[in-house]
Amino acid sequence: MRKPLILISIAIITIGAISALVYYIRMDGLSFAWALNFLLMLCVLAFTESLKSQLTSSYYNEKKWEQRGKIYKHVGINFFRKLLVWIGWEKLNKKSNPIEKNTKALMNLHYQTKKSELGHVIIFFIVLGFNVFVAFKFGVLKSLWLLILNVLLNLYPIFLQRYNRPRIERAINLSKRG
Repeated sequence: MRKPLILISIAIITIGAISALVYYIRMDGLSFAWALNFLLMLCVLAFTESLKSQLTSSYYNEKKWEQRGKIYKHVGINFFRKLLVWIGWEKLNKKSNPIEKNTKALMNLHYQTKKSELGHVIIFFIVLGFNVFVAFKFGVLKSLWLLILNVLLNLYPIFLQRYNRPRIERAINLSKRG
C-alpha cells in the first residue's frame, strides 16, 4: 500500500511543479524547454527509484531491426558518445557509478541501462506532448527548443542505452563463462 501511495504522490508533485513552470515561464522559449526537461528528470528519477521494478519486459531485449547497433551508428550514436565525453558527463557518471570488472557489477549496470531508458522514454513522451501543444499554440518555430532538447536529452540517451545493453549482455555472458 505504501509504494503506490509514494508513486501517486510523485505524480501529483510532478503535475504541480509542471503547472507552476507553465505559469511562471513562457512555454515558447529555451528557458522553458530546459527547465521542463530537468524538472522531469528529477521527478522521473524519484519515480523510477521508488518503482523498484525488475524491468523484465521484452521491450528491453534487442530487436532484429536494431541490427546489433548498426542502426544507432547510422544516426550518430558514436558522435553523441563523444559529445558526452567532451562535456564531461562520462567522467562525472563514472565517478558516481564506478564500473567494476565482475559479473554482479555488470548485471547492475545492465539493470541501470533499463532504468535510465525507462526514465528517458517517460520524459520523451511528456516533452513531445508539450512540443505538439506549443507548435499548435505558438507555431512550429517556437516549439523548436522543445524538439531539439528532447532529441538531445531524451531520444539519444534512449538510443545509447539500447546500443550499450546488448554489449553489456555479451560481457555478462563472457564473465559467467570465465
